[in-house]
Amino acid sequence: MATIEECRAALEKLSDNMADAEGDVRAAAALDRSVSCRITDLDVTFVGRLTGGRIDVHDTVQGPPPERAQIRLALAGDDLVALVDGELHFARAWGSGRVRLEAGLRDLLRLRKLL
Repeated sequence: MATIEECRAALEKLSDNMADAEGDVRAAAALDRSVSCRITDLDVTFVGRLTGGRIDVHDTVQGPPPERAQIRLALAGDDLVALVDGELHFARAWGSGRVRLEAGLRDLLRLRKLL
């Protein structure tokens, strides 16, 4: 089972990958939205903001997020690490229910370019 530190590192790596992206992927990441990433097996949530093509984690809270973020991701810690490392395909994980992504329709359409 991935630790909180490994999950935070995976989010930082994802943020770095998005910041270094070009073209459609960079445009898709250029949102300004509140985000939360709930790690279900650890019962923690990383809360932050997607801005300037990066994810800035502001806080880590126990349990569900205190406020509903505009973009919400929920998954197990091992799945987060595997997704960021390219070992788990997002669409398959989402289709099987291993990953939940919730956002407004416009945001989902933009975010699909990241996936």
